[in-house]
Amino acid sequence: MTLAPETSTRLAQPPVAEWVVPSRWSAAVFAAKVAAYRGQRVLADLISGPRRLTKMTNGAFPVTMIGESRTPLWSDARPEEHAYQLGKVQNLRRAAAALDGVLVPPGAVFSFWKQIGRASRRRGYVTGRMLQQGCLVPAAGGGLCQLSNALYDAALQAGCEIVERHAHSRRVAGSAAALGRDATVAWNYVDLRFRPRDKLRIEARLTRDELVIRFRGKETAAALGVSSGAEATVPQAIARSCGTCGEVSCFRHEHRAAHAVESGRTAYLVDENWPEFQDYIAHEHRPEDVFGQPIDGARWRLPRYRWRADGFARAGSAPIQALRRMIAIRRAPAQGPARRNAEFAGAEGIAHRLVRLLTPEITRVCVAQSLLPFLWRDGHLGGREVEVLMSRLPMRELQTRLDDAFAEHPDRATLGDFRAPAALVEAETEALAYAARIVTPHRDIARLFPDKAEVIDWKLPPAPAAAPVASQRQIAFPGPTIARKGAYEFREAARALGLDVVLPGSELEGQDFWQGITVQKPGAGDNWLAGVAAVVQPALVEERPRALLAALAAGVPVIATPACGLAPHDGVTLVPAGDTAALVDALRAVVEWRQPRNAGLASGALKREDVDGRIKSDQGE
Repeated sequence: MTLAPETSTRLAQPPVAEWVVPSRWSAAVFAAKVAAYRGQRVLADLISGPRRLTKMTNGAFPVTMIGESRTPLWSDARPEEHAYQLGKVQNLRRAAAALDGVLVPPGAVFSFWKQIGRASRRRGYVTGRMLQQGCLVPAAGGGLCQLSNALYDAALQAGCEIVERHAHSRRVAGSAAALGRDATVAWNYVDLRFRPRDKLRIEARLTRDELVIRFRGKETAAALGVSSGAEATVPQAIARSCGTCGEVSCFRHEHRAAHAVESGRTAYLVDENWPEFQDYIAHEHRPEDVFGQPIDGARWRLPRYRWRADGFARAGSAPIQALRRMIAIRRAPAQGPARRNAEFAGAEGIAHRLVRLLTPEITRVCVAQSLLPFLWRDGHLGGREVEVLMSRLPMRELQTRLDDAFAEHPDRATLGDFRAPAALVEAETEALAYAARIVTPHRDIARLFPDKAEVIDWKLPPAPAAAPVASQRQIAFPGPTIARKGAYEFREAARALGLDVVLPGSELEGQDFWQGITVQKPGAGDNWLAGVAAVVQPALVEERPRALLAALAAGVPVIATPACGLAPHDGVTLVPAGDTAALVDALRAVVEWRQPRNAGLASGALKREDVDGRIKSDQGE
């Protein structure tokens, strides 16, 4: 049971602001009235108040947009208001995250405060401007009226029944009050409540410059006009502030200038240390920026996380979450869903811990791709410029490639191993579309973002000691031995050409995968490039071509696919993924061929038709 419109309005009627200079006595009386109204609302809601609605996490839902509101985030450019503008946007981030995805069933009452909860500092809300007694005063949670205004506007467009709504007592520059489509809120006695005729889903997002509210549901005739309960009341008086009223004797007057807040600070939130990203951040960051990493790699002697964290105003880490991730990944199988789930859960924990670095004055975030979907899903990136350090294909693109390959080769079971939760894929897709810049050394990834990719150079490792080539047939496959790395195509070529194969990586396709092929497994401390004529990686997907970079540094020719992300280079030959014949041609151009052992062929040079015939035989044709 819900309160009738007239009843709920009477219970929550706010004190009326007077056109007098506020005094401590009037403020005390106002506070007493507020306490009484809050207590009255608590009792009323205990008897017949609305319930908190849940978010829709899966399942199909109509995509028709039946209401939309777009309002600018930055409405006051005065320097003295900058800190409050940043606070307002931070508060909008917190509240929008609580609203995004909420499903309102038909006939259910949506309550702003029931859904948002109290805007307290303990819950991450900060100081913004709030209208009180006719004045715009600093308050925790200030600025949330922009969100309630937008919800009210969208509710009118969607044909919702307005159960409770209160107009502002004063007009605020740039707000919806001037149009009579505003809805002020104050915890908990001044609420916005509405009831849809059919189910609807709320989307609440922040772009870099706008607050965007969308209602999605079934369009009805009622949604085409203004709903009942909407009264276009336009306040005539203009809200005052310490910068405009001139009442310096007021006890609330901000005699000193607002604390200066540095604008344009960047937070660098990283994960695994790539030397390319290390150099990029070292070049880009400024002393006032902040830095967040999973764990202090230098302190814990973990080269994988050894970032240079000096030269920042503030630094933070998530050591407990990072160690938990390491343990979970070590316990997980080398391949399959369990390992990916451990990686996702670990990245989520690290992201949640590093969020504390995203204080209101952070207007730009440079974030590792692994942390990106979690920060986006929880609403921490809206209203900020976002730059992504991309180290792998987007999950949607990755899964599409694997699905296509699996459909073509259903016998290669490992092609179906990687699948991410649909909600996580959607969050990453939205965040990448929102991002202003994609930073990566991986050319195949950069190709997906032609308008905003910033391509940085791969960093070659130090060249190892030179080693003589022992055999022209000795070819390294850095692996691991798994379908998505091109293991099947390389195996066919190795059999057809009688290659000796060096395997420094793990074998994930079974112990018998290389049966009939001479295989060498270098020891842990051995130089796996010693005696190798070429390094081959005909991968369908490749995130970290470190082995190929090591080969180039050693002067060893590389045969790879564009999926490996390498730039054109004198020592690199690119072949299409899945094309064994092209791979064989590339190998013949690199290696001085001799008659393969036990090949059963006539003496002399190996002919193309003989190679093609052996490939077809291996493929079962």
